Amino acid sequence: MGLQEIMSFIRSYVVPEGFPDSVTPSYVPYMTWRALKHFFGGAMGVFTTRTLLNSVGVAQSRATSGAVAINWILKDGAGRVGKMLFARQGKKFDYDLKQLRFSGDLLMELGAGIELATAAFPQLFLPMACIANVVKNVAAVTSTSTRTPIYKAYAKGENIGDVTAKGESVGNIADLLGTGLSILISKRNPSLVTSFAFLSCGYLLSSYHEVRSVVLNTLNTARFTVAVDSFIKSGHVPSLKEGNSQETIFNPPWRHQPVAIGSRFGEAFQEPASFVAIRPLFEDERYIVTYNPTKDKVYALLKDQAKPDDILKAAFHAHVLLHFINASHANLNARKRMNSNRSYQNANPLNMDFIPHIAESCKIVTSSYGVFKKKAREQGWIMSESLLNPGRARLCGIVPQ
Repeated sequence: MGLQEIMSFIRSYVVPEGFPDSVTPSYVPYMTWRALKHFFGGAMGVFTTRTLLNSVGVAQSRATSGAVAINWILKDGAGRVGKMLFARQGKKFDYDLKQLRFSGDLLMELGAGIELATAAFPQLFLPMACIANVVKNVAAVTSTSTRTPIYKAYAKGENIGDVTAKGESVGNIADLLGTGLSILISKRNPSLVTSFAFLSCGYLLSSYHEVRSVVLNTLNTARFTVAVDSFIKSGHVPSLKEGNSQETIFNPPWRHQPVAIGSRFGEAFQEPASFVAIRPLFEDERYIVTYNPTKDKVYALLKDQAKPDDILKAAFHAHVLLHFINASHANLNARKRMNSNRSYQNANPLNMDFIPHIAESCKIVTSSYGVFKKKAREQGWIMSESLLNPGRARLCGIVPQ
């Protein structure tokens, strides 16, 4: 068998037919980082499995075979429960798939860390192993649920099945290589802490670049924010590659979200007077946009008759208003630094102080929303209100008196 035949045989297992013309240009960097992630994941699996077996008592004969089996079954059962509970995330797997994929990999490493910690607390094997398995199964749900949309983004034509099969093949090969190398290393009994730190860092670094290399043409909340901010500042809507490269990948739950779409009346307004003041500005719109300074947040409230394009326009308007608010805050802070008057420094602005900004934002949106949509389409972006994950609250015509 010649070299060319060997290479052809290998290619039949790792690249789709017609490669590279059958996939998008970003397929190679994605699969490279994916292979590295699976390599580190396979290596980590050797250490976690060995630790779990030692802790449960198989290697050191601390328990009967029946007790070992029961503990192992309970551990796996807890993991399946966690997998079912997390499945309720629903459409988030479609519009925030990159964020969920990376968060899932963070959970995978957290689960591995808990499994390794059973070596220090073997008497707590069952609760620790159950928690670790729940966490890792939640991570598995995010991986399997986001896999197909990602492969679909790389497929050209009707070859999604081929792209998926070859992608999984590459992952399995890398996993086996990592497992084999880790078996050889583990015979020397390396430090668990050092091994975990090295493999975990490699896994998460590969995961981050894997997710970062994915180029999607849909505007979810993160990419919509990037596109609107760029348009407001420069009049330019970023390309698919630019928008994806600037997208925020990791959003911890405690991070402040400055914009909320589809909020309730009580969340958005401090007092009814501010609603009465801005209501005339939105008589011809199917939404209302406002700012609540106590929560430092822009709210877009949807009227009962709001249609998909109205939701997109409300989201665009909310980001335009946020731009005005942030500019106002920057100017206010600059004046505070120049002014030594304590009463001025401690002033607490109310909603009413931002009505001029809301009025100005209405003028900007009226003249620029159509331009933004046109430029976004020219760049290849697909805009859908469902990808912005709007809340379900609606203003049904009942307003405070």
